[in-house]
Amino acid sequence: MYARPSPLNTIAMKKYLFLPALFISTIIYAQIPEDALRYSFFPQNGTARSLAIGGAMGSLGGDINAIFVNPAGLGNYKTGEFVFTPGFFMNNNKTNFRDTQNKNKKNNFGLGPIGFVYGYNTNSTSSQAVSIAITQTANYNNSVQYNGLNNYSSYSQVWADQFFNSGQTIEDALNNSSFAYGTAPALYTYLVDTFRNTSGDLQVRSLPENILDAHQALRQQNTIDTKGAQYEIAIGYAMNKNDKFQFGFSVGIPIMHYHNITTFKESDTSSNTANGFESFTYTDDYTTSGAGLNAKLGIIYKPTEHVRLGLAIHTPTYMISLKDKRTSNLVANTENYEGKREASSLIFTNDQPGESKYSMLTPLKVIISGSWVFSSIENVKKQKGFITADIEYVDHKGSNFYSANETPTDDEKLYFKSLNSVIKEEYKGNFNFRLGGEMKFNTLMARLGFAYYTNPYKDSELKASRTLLSGGLGYRNKGFFIDLTYVYSINKDINFPYRLDAPLANTFASINDQRGNIIASVGFKF
Repeated sequence: MYARPSPLNTIAMKKYLFLPALFISTIIYAQIPEDALRYSFFPQNGTARSLAIGGAMGSLGGDINAIFVNPAGLGNYKTGEFVFTPGFFMNNNKTNFRDTQNKNKKNNFGLGPIGFVYGYNTNSTSSQAVSIAITQTANYNNSVQYNGLNNYSSYSQVWADQFFNSGQTIEDALNNSSFAYGTAPALYTYLVDTFRNTSGDLQVRSLPENILDAHQALRQQNTIDTKGAQYEIAIGYAMNKNDKFQFGFSVGIPIMHYHNITTFKESDTSSNTANGFESFTYTDDYTTSGAGLNAKLGIIYKPTEHVRLGLAIHTPTYMISLKDKRTSNLVANTENYEGKREASSLIFTNDQPGESKYSMLTPLKVIISGSWVFSSIENVKKQKGFITADIEYVDHKGSNFYSANETPTDDEKLYFKSLNSVIKEEYKGNFNFRLGGEMKFNTLMARLGFAYYTNPYKDSELKASRTLLSGGLGYRNKGFFIDLTYVYSINKDINFPYRLDAPLANTFASINDQRGNIIASVGFKF
């Protein structure tokens, strides 16, 4: 049994309620609404050629990246091809938290499509192609930092509310492993405690509220270090009929590994050393790994020599088996109240990291595309250039989480129902736009592109978008090719350090990630 001595009950309390069904459960289940965007709100990756034209590959084809966008584009191949695509990311993060600006940088390597395509003629009017490729669909390697002064709320109120809503005693909560990732350590370190008010009633309160009640500000600092990536292995097939109609499909196996270490520090800005709070530092370390399955279907139609029209449907990805592992640590200094204490989640879980297993369904995607090809004739080697555009719809509110257990408990059912309800309330379907062009000068090509991914949040105060500007060069001669592209992207998003419910409004940081991406694709035909 974990126990602790009880201090004097001297301070009255102010109580706030919030969503108990969702937030009490997040101690057991690590999933939060923001996880839904991790699987769906990222720019289209690709070869250097496809990224140089903004990623607008829905009606073009002739590029291995078609297997991940519109598999019908594989139908352009009449021979074999191998492609390798390394990349390098340069992140320059700018944040705004409670009117305080912060900056930090993080560089890392990336990976575009690697694989084979083999096309062959079946008769004088038809051809077919098969392909296998792997690409990095999302790169999570980054570091975001922000800090500011908050005279409105404290992270510790989350744990006070969780304990209050549980209806348990302190001793029961300390021996409840479901409280290991915040509430139990907060109670163990006396950051959260019970007190008698002036009427003699026993109530719950977090010590940083003393600072807020004295009309002083808390300094809050948050550092979010993320690592890992999402990859997808795809197998595709396409057929080409009379160079007028192309049909294709691919089956994808996404593989995910994500590691997040969040360090949140809150400290007293007043000079009062007898108010029961100096600072606390909370570190949350968790990983997510798993795999899934999806499919992509597409058609490309060429009504005239110059026009190409494309339609692609990406089924929701069924992440069959996702697994979270989590540990946390809390160091709190309550000064003259109980001094400095530390508690790890491991002391409440028999020295084992917390685990949860679940499944997920990502949003449906639909892509409508069109291209105008200059001086197009049957010999594609003599085409002079093109302009192309994609319009993509992503149903972000359609993301859903499920228990991975064959017979989920009532608590699991209630948790995932609450989580999915919040996702539908917070997110919406959005449209993404991609535009690009290429001009060919014998063996050399010049390309430009633009892409804009619109806001997936319903709340107009929450701003998020992705803007990409790209340009590149290509060289093709005697079956060998090399492409080099630079993409400058402005990625706007928000981050909630913690969430409380009414009557307190949630505070969040605005993030502006300005990323430079250098991509090279090298390949040869066979």
